[in-house]
Amino acid sequence: MSSEPEVLFERRGRAGVITLNRPRALNALSHAMVRLIHPQLRAWAEDDGIDCVVLKATGEKAFCAGGDIRAIYDLGRAGNAEEALLFWYEEYLLNHFIGTYPKPYVSLIDGICMGGGFGLSAHGTYRVAGDRYLFAMPEVNIGLFPDVGGTYVLPRVPAFRGVYLALTGARIRAADAKAMGLATHVVSSARFADLETALAEGGDIGATLDTFAAPPAPAPLDAHGALIRDVFGRADMADILAALDAEAQATGEAADFARKAADAIRAACPTSLAITMEQMRRGPSLTLGGALATEYRVVNRVARGHDFYEGVRAIIVDKDNSPRWQPASLGDVDPSVIAAHFAPIEAELPLVSELA
Repeated sequence: MSSEPEVLFERRGRAGVITLNRPRALNALSHAMVRLIHPQLRAWAEDDGIDCVVLKATGEKAFCAGGDIRAIYDLGRAGNAEEALLFWYEEYLLNHFIGTYPKPYVSLIDGICMGGGFGLSAHGTYRVAGDRYLFAMPEVNIGLFPDVGGTYVLPRVPAFRGVYLALTGARIRAADAKAMGLATHVVSSARFADLETALAEGGDIGATLDTFAAPPAPAPLDAHGALIRDVFGRADMADILAALDAEAQATGEAADFARKAADAIRAACPTSLAITMEQMRRGPSLTLGGALATEYRVVNRVARGHDFYEGVRAIIVDKDNSPRWQPASLGDVDPSVIAAHFAPIEAELPLVSELA
């Protein structure tokens, strides 16, 4: 066990700097980190000496590879689902606070950004992608769903590319993230230190970021934009797979892309896919608070079910990559069960008022 703090806080000039400090764990977000970050953000929000918040991470591999899923798995397996749910409860409230933060909030993302890392960065004012930027929301592969505000953000990504990311867990780099709006700026990793110094000097944060930003690069997904728009704009999972299968019968890059997308979907948890489709349907009409309240309802059911623990077992614990989903196929998913995941719960997230 490292004696290093999991998260570091520093006043640097006019900036409050948060550094995720679990590089060996790919800076996975723990419950303890949530409980440290939230009150510090509240204090800086009231501090006239702080003009902006900068979020960054140690190590060169990951910004934040997600929540500490193994810890949550262990709690659930030990019969402590309520403690696991407390992590999600407090994490979602932190996500909302970031999304409503009264000062510029700048995430410097240079490495893997998934799950919990998305929740820490996506709702802030600015999201800066470095050379090592790698984004994905692969929750459907472990029996979960794209939470931490994915219900709000992903269906709003233009041309259904967010839906594509949610259902396939596909990974993208900085150019695609910038084109989608998931990143607001792309800056060379070599300039991150100088950018942080400039942000600490205060002034117009947006103008400072624009000064450091690189010109837009071609976005690889643009080559498949029409296909993504057509296929992932469909409201039915079976229709999406049928369209991908039809495209995969041809030859060439489009066929390869369709085949990989279909294979990724078929390897994912069927119940998670059905939940995600419902998220994408509901999301456009929800505020961020309403989206997080909805996700908390869903995660209450997932945390007491089978597939999340089976997915984590197969992918993270035993690493046999052979999860046994219940049910095992999309055709066997009961729509009434999915609807029940979204129903009210006894202990709602306080943000449930935004669903009214």
